[in-house]
Amino acid sequence: MKAADVRAMSADQLKDELAKLKKEQFNLRFQKATGQLEKSTRIQEVRRDIARVKTIARQKAAEAKA
Repeated sequence: MKAADVRAMSADQLKDELAKLKKEQFNLRFQKATGQLEKSTRIQEVRRDIARVKTIARQKAAEAKA
């Protein structure tokens, strides 16, 4: 997911995307624990996407206050 795509989202869309990514992260961790994970790099990608969404959501909130 590109930062430009995330910046184009509204606050509600960011919340929905964050929830979706956290659910995916949980499922990936569960797959890793049971030995069913095929792409281990996806865990890192999802973790970075979560950080990206949180960062941009925080920036948008700060802009709204200013």
